[in-house]
Amino acid sequence: MKKYLITAVGAVLLSASAFAANNTPQNGGFVGGPNPNINTVEDVLNAGWLTDDTPVTLVGHIKMSLGGERYLFADNTGEMAVEIDGDVWQGQVVKPETTIQISGEIDKDASDNAVDVDTLQILNS
Repeated sequence: MKKYLITAVGAVLLSASAFAANNTPQNGGFVGGPNPNINTVEDVLNAGWLTDDTPVTLVGHIKMSLGGERYLFADNTGEMAVEIDGDVWQGQVVKPETTIQISGEIDKDASDNAVDVDTLQILNS
């Protein structure tokens, strides 16, 4: 009985990993990544058609703290608020002149679009 259970669990895990590697929706749907044209502050601010939690990656600088976990992020197209949780920093020290890449999701509310940052990578210091 134990051998049968282990074999069954193994088969389920292998089929699940094969499904995940294929990246095909089980019940149909779109297969593909985020819109590659959403990669600047201006794109995010003007992207009223995007849904909340749309993934984005931006390159720029943090100009200043806005208090708490909110910061003013800027690139050569504009500036916007981003939210960076304490664990995202991973001990990295970032100054206004440091070029960084942030990845996260658009966080839409009634007044504006922001980005909730999941990862932060220093590109130069």
